[in-house]
Amino acid sequence: MSERTLPVQLTGGDQTASAETRPASGHQQPSLWIETHPARDRTAVVVTGEIDIAGVRALSEALLRALGRSVHGIDLDLSGVDFCDCSGLGVLIRVRRHAREAGKDLAVQAASPAVRRVLAGTGTLSLFVVTEGASEPELRAEIMHLKRAMETRPVIDLARGVLMASFGLSAEGAWTVLVDVSQNTNTKLRDVAYGLVNAVNGDGLPEPLRHQVAATVGKLRRSCAVPGDQER
Repeated sequence: MSERTLPVQLTGGDQTASAETRPASGHQQPSLWIETHPARDRTAVVVTGEIDIAGVRALSEALLRALGRSVHGIDLDLSGVDFCDCSGLGVLIRVRRHAREAGKDLAVQAASPAVRRVLAGTGTLSLFVVTEGASEPELRAEIMHLKRAMETRPVIDLARGVLMASFGLSAEGAWTVLVDVSQNTNTKLRDVAYGLVNAVNGDGLPEPLRHQVAATVGKLRRSCAVPGDQER
């Protein structure tokens, strides 16, 4: 995938969009916008739109370029991101690893609810908080969070697929159901995911979870801007 450079709107900066989401005719708006500009010895990056499998390569390339231009790291603004899935999380984790290897950091300065759900639900929110001179226990805690996130991701993806197939939800809608059920039943997200996957295999979903799933799906359909929350 290549990127197309668009007219600069920030002094000393650049703005790019995923070429796959912007045809040559220019009539269709891209679903992912990435703006970068220098901020003293760091590079500020503002991401707007949807971070999914179609745009992760453009995002990865833009962040790595920004990292290379910075002295100390990247300040990332994700407040304008209205959708983010596990592929987007993977990019953030990989770029963060590159930053640490170069003696820099990747700091998420602002995040939308969609991004916060992904980070909080996978236990990786703390990975993107800049900690000056992190101690050895803090580094071990970061490694533990990352390992847990990677171990949990497959079952969460399976559970999202179950919800999408069962209720005709979009990927984002299925994620919203998982998070809301977890919060409203005080159940860990991974346990909700395991319950849904096991239910497909013949095990009964616990009654509180079953009722909450039904209630959350109904609420989501009533409030969804797109009737039926159809697959994107």
